[in-house]
Amino acid sequence: MDTEDAGGFLLPRSRMANERLHALVPGGAHTYAKGDDQYPENLAPVISHGRGAHVWDIDGNRYIEYGSGLRSVSLGHAHPRVIEAVRRELDRGSNFVRPSIVEVEAAERFLATVPTAEMVKFAKNGSDATTAAVRLARAATGRPRVAICADHPFFSVDDWFIGTTPMSAGVPAATNELTVAFPYGDLAATEELLTRYQDEVACLILEPATHTEPSPSSPLSSSGGDPTPGYLAGLRELADRHGCVLIFDEMITGFRWSEAGAQGLYGVVPDLSTFGKALGNGFAVSALAGRRDLMERGGLRHRGDRVFLLSTTHGAETHSLAAAMAVLTTYVEEGVTARLHALGERLAAGVRDAAAAMGVGDHVVVRGRASNLVFATLDENRQPSQRYRTLFLRWLLAGGVLAPSFVVSSALDDADIDRTVDVVAQACAVYRKALDAADPTPYLAGRPVKPVFRRLA
Repeated sequence: MDTEDAGGFLLPRSRMANERLHALVPGGAHTYAKGDDQYPENLAPVISHGRGAHVWDIDGNRYIEYGSGLRSVSLGHAHPRVIEAVRRELDRGSNFVRPSIVEVEAAERFLATVPTAEMVKFAKNGSDATTAAVRLARAATGRPRVAICADHPFFSVDDWFIGTTPMSAGVPAATNELTVAFPYGDLAATEELLTRYQDEVACLILEPATHTEPSPSSPLSSSGGDPTPGYLAGLRELADRHGCVLIFDEMITGFRWSEAGAQGLYGVVPDLSTFGKALGNGFAVSALAGRRDLMERGGLRHRGDRVFLLSTTHGAETHSLAAAMAVLTTYVEEGVTARLHALGERLAAGVRDAAAAMGVGDHVVVRGRASNLVFATLDENRQPSQRYRTLFLRWLLAGGVLAPSFVVSSALDDADIDRTVDVVAQACAVYRKALDAADPTPYLAGRPVKPVFRRLA
């Protein structure tokens, strides 16, 4: 890609398909983070197929892909071990009127991989799992309030969380009042919150690792995403002392931090935890796991009031559970987590070197844990900028790199990383020109990308 020719990069078939999508599907996608408003205008590729670390759009372009399936396809597309396991089950039927033996085997495999949990229940998406955890905590404690970590971007599509975002239309104010927030890493502030709402808070729910998206308060941070020593243990002690349930949302950290999740890496055991994304390598499966005495409240072997925990028609589809078992086995046997970290470290180093060489090292900033890298795009005042993000994405796309983040999959190889770094360098050359002019507008060819959570369309 020549640094002046991205304006000639066109996706006519994708543009037409996006128009068809918007006519039929609200938002033009089934996940807001996949919307075409997240990409430069008229440069939102519609995907035909994928294999390994590459995807092809319907215009015939091939891309090196990052953040695959919103971090869910961590082994790469159409991974042979996963596809083989799924095909075996498809010929045997996918859903029955009674549990299949696959449900037993999948639960055993999951609990062997995440030994800090004692029971598990499967579902199809992360929101169902986190909401079930919240409901269970409320039932166990008899308390109404939910305390969410204010520094983490997403927990659920359900009212108890969405009511706290700018997209709160349709959520009753009375529901919003039952959700309170605490800052990540600040035990004193969390204790103050629990004391202020003494005997009212049912649970603390958070991602066990720090917020990894670019933040206006710390745009230059290159934190690895690890909690400060003693923080999670301190949170565990606070939850015990105040009688509330500690919930780890491991949708992102699960398997990417270690085969046993962040709880396995940091050695702090939550009461409940939720998993998804990487668990199915693109197949729809999520999990709620945790202490037996809590989880059994949603079962049949107790004397208390029954909790409607999780009851989903498709939660135990055999092919998705077979995919999950294959993923868990592959992670353990092939050391996938270690490979993700190695690939991420190589990519982060290359991008930082390329940005520095082009004079934008303080403006294109890579941050997060090596297995879960994101980037910040900063303007001439070193403030997060959607316009500069648009410029950067536009030149990455023109160079054959589809990267809303730099989250790696294990299917990448050294050649993919090297090619990505080359494209980043060329994009950074244009970035430098825009900074020198203090105006990226001539390089956008359309409206800037937009944040997912905003009040107006």
